[in-house]
Amino acid sequence: MNIREICSKDDFQLAEIIREVLAEFGADRPGFAWQDPELDALSRAYLEQGARYWVAELDGRVVGGVGIAPFDCHWPATCELQKMYLSPLCRGKGIGQALLETALNFAEGQGYHHCYLETFEPMVQARKLYESRGFERLQAPWGNSGHSACDCWMMKAL
Repeated sequence: MNIREICSKDDFQLAEIIREVLAEFGADRPGFAWQDPELDALSRAYLEQGARYWVAELDGRVVGGVGIAPFDCHWPATCELQKMYLSPLCRGKGIGQALLETALNFAEGQGYHHCYLETFEPMVQARKLYESRGFERLQAPWGNSGHSACDCWMMKAL
């Protein structure tokens, strides 16, 4: 397995993976990342200061990814863990953990104090992974991510 920063040649594969996973969990509808305008061009969506997106490759093929970007909310120096998705055939192999570790290390290095994320209750494996890395559940969202259908909000103090 190899983790590296995203490049434009990864956009199509990554959009396919994200849409496949969203459909798997019934999240292929408004209020989820399904309708995000940057979904088909993620390599261009993480160019701002304090943002980055990584892909995981297995046997030379992109199998998932994760992003970090600044997040506007009531807490200063907060980032959001974004678009962390793994191909169904690659789960349970430590790839998600490696991606999450890469993203959190970057966030800490950028001086963020909190990492926020939104997810969906049926995504049980993802929630367990987040909890294993110290993410705590919140009672309500911290800001407006545009993902109004998400029903689980979490944060980790960095």
